[in-house]
Amino acid sequence: MYSFVLTNSIKKETRHLAVICQSLAAQIKDPLLQLWLCHYSILFLTNTCRYLVERRWYEQWKEYVVTGDQNSSSFPGQIDNTELFEELDSYHLKERLVENEDFVLIPAEAWRNLLAWYGMVDDQPALERKVVDLPSTVKVEVYPVEIFLCLHSNMENVVTAQFSHTIQKVMMKQFEVVEGAETRLWMKSSDTCCERLRNVHVNVLDSCLISGMTVIMEMRNADGTWPSSRPQIMNSVEEQESYRGQPGVCGLTNLGNTCFMNSALQCLSNTPPLTEYFLRSAYLEELNFTNPLGMKGEIAEAYADVTKQMWSERHYSVVPRLFKTKVGHFASQFLGYQQHDSQELLSFLLDGLHEDLNRVKNKEYIELRDADGRPDQEVAEEAWHNHRRRNNSVIVDTFHGLFKSTLVCPECRKVSVTFDPFCYLSVPLPFSKDRVMEVFFVSLDPVAKPVQHRLVVPKAGKVFDLCSALSEMTNVSVNQMVVADVFNHRFYKIYHADESLSCILDRDDIFVYELSSRSVEEEGDEVVLALYLRERSQYRDSGSGSSSCGTSLFGHPLLMAVPRVQCSRNALYHLFLQRLDSASASCSAEASAGVPTNSQQGAGLQQQQPCETEVEEEKGECLPQTNERKGYQARCRKLLFSIQAVNSNGTTERGMGEDAQPYVAIDWDPDMKKKCYNENEAEKYVKHQSMEVPHQQTTVQLQECIELFTTVEILEEENPWYCPICKKHQLATKKLDLWSLPEVLIIHLKRFSYTKYSREKLDIIVDFPLRLVISCLRYDLIAVSNHYGGLRDGHYTSYARNKDNGQWYYFDDNKVTYAREEQIVTNAAYLLFYHRQDKIRQPTLLPPSDSSSSPAQPYARQTTYSKIMDINMILVTPLLL
Repeated sequence: MYSFVLTNSIKKETRHLAVICQSLAAQIKDPLLQLWLCHYSILFLTNTCRYLVERRWYEQWKEYVVTGDQNSSSFPGQIDNTELFEELDSYHLKERLVENEDFVLIPAEAWRNLLAWYGMVDDQPALERKVVDLPSTVKVEVYPVEIFLCLHSNMENVVTAQFSHTIQKVMMKQFEVVEGAETRLWMKSSDTCCERLRNVHVNVLDSCLISGMTVIMEMRNADGTWPSSRPQIMNSVEEQESYRGQPGVCGLTNLGNTCFMNSALQCLSNTPPLTEYFLRSAYLEELNFTNPLGMKGEIAEAYADVTKQMWSERHYSVVPRLFKTKVGHFASQFLGYQQHDSQELLSFLLDGLHEDLNRVKNKEYIELRDADGRPDQEVAEEAWHNHRRRNNSVIVDTFHGLFKSTLVCPECRKVSVTFDPFCYLSVPLPFSKDRVMEVFFVSLDPVAKPVQHRLVVPKAGKVFDLCSALSEMTNVSVNQMVVADVFNHRFYKIYHADESLSCILDRDDIFVYELSSRSVEEEGDEVVLALYLRERSQYRDSGSGSSSCGTSLFGHPLLMAVPRVQCSRNALYHLFLQRLDSASASCSAEASAGVPTNSQQGAGLQQQQPCETEVEEEKGECLPQTNERKGYQARCRKLLFSIQAVNSNGTTERGMGEDAQPYVAIDWDPDMKKKCYNENEAEKYVKHQSMEVPHQQTTVQLQECIELFTTVEILEEENPWYCPICKKHQLATKKLDLWSLPEVLIIHLKRFSYTKYSREKLDIIVDFPLRLVISCLRYDLIAVSNHYGGLRDGHYTSYARNKDNGQWYYFDDNKVTYAREEQIVTNAAYLLFYHRQDKIRQPTLLPPSDSSSSPAQPYARQTTYSKIMDINMILVTPLLL
């Protein structure tokens, strides 16, 4: 995976800014300004590196620097990238991490400053990544590509390499190949598929090589022949030539998170008018090499190559590597191997094909005329004619239609009517006002386990609304609840009741703590303590030879309301001991071992009368080894744990301030913790019955989505309309209508919702018909692009009906299976492809009778083709025929 940094078009213009920023950074002492200046200065320089920092830690650091209060809850402590690792033994990075959601990228100089100021947790390695300077963009190599290299003459000797450079040079140097020797390279993927790497001068990114692939080099013999036509140990793509299958029933190999591309390609491949256009090579006469908006015909040729392979009957799966390379070359957002949106790829591809195949070589300037009260049909015909004068291609012929857009000024009531072309409909889904959240409720009862609840709350609600919903289930007053985000054994944030719920992400671990009623009703008599659990460890300083102590957090933190008069160390010890009752081990085995149980320990403490030192007195620092200190240790020797005042990060570098949120830590001796604290028991929780009730899937009709698309709306303040009568910008009302529809209608269901604080996917079921009647035109469904899973780890597949035999198939990358009509409507549907019925050519082949077998198997017998069930949906709108 690569991360975008800077386009080449502005690199040169900003290099002088880098010099200025670096100069300023050297003179400014403020940490935040210095770091930001270093960040933006090095951002404009290539041939450098970036470091990954866990996003939460980085955000907490920024908040801390802004407040400037080291005692505040935002103090970040040591740099902690734990959440980025799959496991802490090998420090292997998790798959599919997303920039600015899981991590941030900072320059080397900024990293060195942060490391000097805060240090690094444990022995975590620095996550350094290279910046790769490409011809048209600059990328950060977040996931370095690891490739296996070998010679055809010695395949036993395999070398592992991580690089972004040109492959041939690296291999010739690695295997000491004589300079000037003629070589050729073969790429072998994990699925044993091999193909020739014809351009040996491209780098790893441009060649679409991914981790785990093997590159094999062979050298030409002295007599001019090659050792073999291809490496003998591999099954080549060419060996599929003996395969004979159904045209179009062909999978696409996943090159690494390219399922989004494969899904869109399968849908387009099963769009009859476009596919037939490419199969009969009509595109060759219409390639536009001079269009400045086009891609010199390269996208059209790459797409034609993939289409012809898929419909050649000779492949059960095609490797779309060349197509992927071309797409990444002309659209840098698709470079690398991050997951993307199939609709965005489809939009780029349709636009690219149109410009590459535009029959208009010189686009004339056309001045648009206002409707001025003319009949809609006249204005629409004029708009369509003007559009075709500049845009005339197979894409326009197949996919373009017209919107009627009506704007009304709220003051003068001026009505403006325009007709605008479209290539697909992006229809909204009815937006639910509610949100389902899962939280853990921590009761005052020390024996009770935390209870996981599923709540339905308003999306635009406050934290107070979450507490209200939970109050109905627990019969605990809202005033006794405090909501907190727990992360890495500490409080990432403690929320106020009036904060917006949009600040809380679905993946956050939210705990709701029950406090005593007096903590709110009698403000000032009690203080809410944030309680951390820590384990002590001792080590010897090799430099000074002295013994030092360290601590590490464990378990879930707690929030407790404590009377101010009981804030002495002795009183707090008893309160904390009672609160930890469910986790403290009071079994008979421990008692027999001489370790007192909770009640026994408490009784013993009362007799010992340990010192009444206030928590605030120790300030989180180790007291000197004086006689008084030794006496204190002797009196407290039998205590299960000690109490320290700490900061919000759980460290003892500072004590708690008078106005800050008080944080306290319970420090356990390792042996005492092992005997008296059951960590596994403390981590347990129970599920409320609300978790057992499956979340009800909402179902809406496709008609509702289209009606919502054509509903009157008021323009946003960021996008007003200039009224020619009022002579100023107005927030006019706007209404869209479908005026004329194309031969192939693509409907994009807008499942993804983006806000300032969160991104979510709407999983509601859209009940779409297999036969659609819209604007008095009848359409048959021919393809569906599906998206399963969440935003970060989703997977794309597709359903499509073969134009030759009318059979439905399910395409999942290189796997193809038969599908039934009743399987197609699911909550995963994302893109719908409809073909106008009067343009559909009847199937020329009979469908296979046995749909339970693999499509690659020969057909046992053939039966009569049955038409798709007629499911009508009528929308009444004007139509231009």
